[in-house]
Amino acid sequence: MAGKKILGDERRQVILDHLITKQAPITGGDLAKLANVSRQVIVSDITLLKAKGEPIIATSQGYLYMPSSNRDSMVERIVACQHSPDRAEEELLLLVDHGVTVKDVKIEHGVYGDLTASIMVSNRKEVEQFLTKIERTQAAYLSELTDGVHLHTLMAHNEEALVNAENALKEAGFLMKSYS
Repeated sequence: MAGKKILGDERRQVILDHLITKQAPITGGDLAKLANVSRQVIVSDITLLKAKGEPIIATSQGYLYMPSSNRDSMVERIVACQHSPDRAEEELLLLVDHGVTVKDVKIEHGVYGDLTASIMVSNRKEVEQFLTKIERTQAAYLSELTDGVHLHTLMAHNEEALVNAENALKEAGFLMKSYS
């Protein structure tokens, strides 16, 4: 690292300002380059910022600043789905094509209890990036631990988009149940 390291509180403020102004996910690696520190230092900084109450979420595309005002304008619904891993792309594309953001995936594991992972995909490009990351890292889908059964928290700007997405899930054979 040839440039000057940004230290402590100043670095965390730079990270926060960058996240707020970008309004798009930023990878830990990109933040590390910005501050001229390791990615692990960024992970620690993000943890400290979250502990201070900053609304930062980790997504498959990177870190995202998500103030409550953005979340408050969205309607949410939880849906229970079941399918094999080879249909994950089909499910996610179906949802984003209906104008829905897939916020997360949740499973209930017999040993670990409730496990939740942030997904935050809203369009085809983000779905592609998410699936590429799964493939590249050879990560398993959480739903593989529960015979394909999983929950998604869906977000949209209006109730109609959620209803249409839910109907499409049902028609495709993914939907087990929804919770408004």
